Amino acid sequence: MRGLLDAVMGLGRGLELPEVLRGIVEAAVSLTDAAYGALGIVGDGDTLQEFLTVGMEPELTDRIGRTPCGRGLLGELIQHPRPLRLDDLGSHPNSFGFPPHHPPMHSFLGVPVRVRDEVFGNLYLTEKRHGRNFDADDEAVLTTLSIAAGVAIDNARLYEESRRRERRLEALGEITRALLSGTDADEVLHLVAERAMEVAGADRAAILLPAPLSGIPARPGQPAAPVDGGRLSVAVAHGRDADRARGLSVPAFGSLTGLAARTGTPVHCTDVRTDPRAHPFGDGADDGLGPVVAVPLRVDDGTMGALRLGRPAGRPPFDDSEVELVSGFADQAAIALELARGRAESEELAVMHDRDRIARDLHDLAIQRLFATGMTLQSTTRAIADRPEAAERVRRAVDDLDTTIRIVRSTIFDLRTADGSGRNGLRHRVSETALTAARALGFRPSVRIDGPVDTVVPDDVAEHVAAVAAEAVSNASRHARASRIDIVLTADEAVTLTVTDDGTGLDDRAAAGRPGGGGLANMRTRAELCGGTLTVGRPAGGGTRITWSAPLD
Repeated sequence: MRGLLDAVMGLGRGLELPEVLRGIVEAAVSLTDAAYGALGIVGDGDTLQEFLTVGMEPELTDRIGRTPCGRGLLGELIQHPRPLRLDDLGSHPNSFGFPPHHPPMHSFLGVPVRVRDEVFGNLYLTEKRHGRNFDADDEAVLTTLSIAAGVAIDNARLYEESRRRERRLEALGEITRALLSGTDADEVLHLVAERAMEVAGADRAAILLPAPLSGIPARPGQPAAPVDGGRLSVAVAHGRDADRARGLSVPAFGSLTGLAARTGTPVHCTDVRTDPRAHPFGDGADDGLGPVVAVPLRVDDGTMGALRLGRPAGRPPFDDSEVELVSGFADQAAIALELARGRAESEELAVMHDRDRIARDLHDLAIQRLFATGMTLQSTTRAIADRPEAAERVRRAVDDLDTTIRIVRSTIFDLRTADGSGRNGLRHRVSETALTAARALGFRPSVRIDGPVDTVVPDDVAEHVAAVAAEAVSNASRHARASRIDIVLTADEAVTLTVTDDGTGLDDRAAAGRPGGGGLANMRTRAELCGGTLTVGRPAGGGTRITWSAPLD
């Protein structure tokens, strides 16, 4: 009785659950003078989720191999949770014998361990020392110990749950501070994955987002394909073998993660290697994993992906409380993605408003002033009609102002279409050609575009125009050693592209498009395909002028 009281008091002092469980088995073995003891924890499906042994050396345990799953005599206590005492366990009809390397055992005593109204597991004792059998006193002691063990396990659970909730609150507070401080969404998602893995006792964590049709993993704030189709890509990975997991993908149909994302409800399994609903990442990213849980990233209008956590094979599966805990981190990840998308939309809207304001100011102020200046200069030519040279200089100034007005108008159009449907139009593509050439030239070619080039130029002709513009600018930058390039694109009855540079010019063979002038030959071929023409000339000031034209009938 003194030993039993000491054991009960010792169990009451324990707070860490693994320590309490081992203390229960050690106390049971000591009180009953048994050679071997074990505590089997009952999991889902009336099977043993964990099996903690005392009395066997680790080397012997490794040689025996796989732990019992709760069949045979051990399953008898699971099916009928009441004390069971046998003088020879081999004589029981449900006894299946022992695996290789297992030590011989004869006497047996088992009792259930209840936590409140729930059967937590079973205490198993075998092989009472000195060849004796377990008696009624042993059964009474073990039954009393099991009652105290249930209380100790409940206390340890509550303590563990309180610590877990404390860690969860600390982690969620850290994530919330990161969200409110405007931290980049990628950093927040990494923080969510890291903290969720730590609090849930997982080995690996990943956040999967819908992959765009291009196959590139979705990024926070960027549009992605619907969850209902396609694949989910690993945008964030943390833990062991995280580098292998990044960028991998799983199908939206046929994977635990896809199921969670499509249904909006958490999904978990005890072993990802054998669950038919699972779809391992491959490339060794899931090696050694067993229990896995996937929790959706829920938003108002659906889901944006899923948070996936995994533990090594042999570890306990995720229970309901852990799934609920992980769901809180998934909600934080969804908030981070929503904020990133909102910030991206706000920034895009701000840029569009800014572009519209600049375009409006250019139109209302700059163009009107330039036009008024041109009108004033034109009226001045009458006053200096008797001075031809001065009148000619004024006329040239008026022409320059007219050209400047056209350039400004083209810039206004570019500002208003840069973030809209005109982004892939011919106007934008020609402007992008000039911008790309600027990196190699050290200066940006001037661009002037007149007419509705994005609406009247057919797509097939636009492809030729864009290619010719790129070729002409490339020739001027690579071969002509130009310090100035002017690009003029007009659309009326025909689309006309003129590229003028002040470089070294072309020899006669190149200008004719004969061998040695392959770029010009390609331009001429494109013009002929469109029923147009290519003209190569030399401006008065030197250099080269290439004029490519195609009719728009």
